[in-house]
Parts: sequence; structure tokens; C-alpha cells
Amino acid sequence: MIEHYFTCPYCWQVISVLIDSSIQNQNYIEDCEVCCNPIAISFQIYNSDISGFQADSLKQ
Repeated sequence: MIEHYFTCPYCWQVISVLIDSSIQNQNYIEDCEVCCNPIAISFQIYNSDISGFQADSLKQ
């Protein structure tokens, strides 16, 4: 598992997620632990490291 820190696209607080490095590509929705808004998270793993990470707002 890799702990990855990122900024919430709603409240701008730095939060973290645990990423399973055995899964090469993943997309899911997780609520911000500070403001509870839904965040679309996607990441890619290459050689057990994060090669891409994105956290996007679901609200327009």
C-alpha cells in the first residue's frame, strides 16, 4: 500500500488515500474526509510506483 497526499478540489485541504500498488489502473469515487464532497479519483501504477494520479470534482 502507498499513502498518497493530494488537495481536495472543493475545500483545498490536503488529504490522503491509501493506494494498492498491485492494481495497475483504478478509478473510483471517494468522499473528502474534511468537507464530505465526492471526488473522482483515478491513478496508474508502474513498477510499484504511482505514475499518474488525478482527483477531480464531480460537481459542476
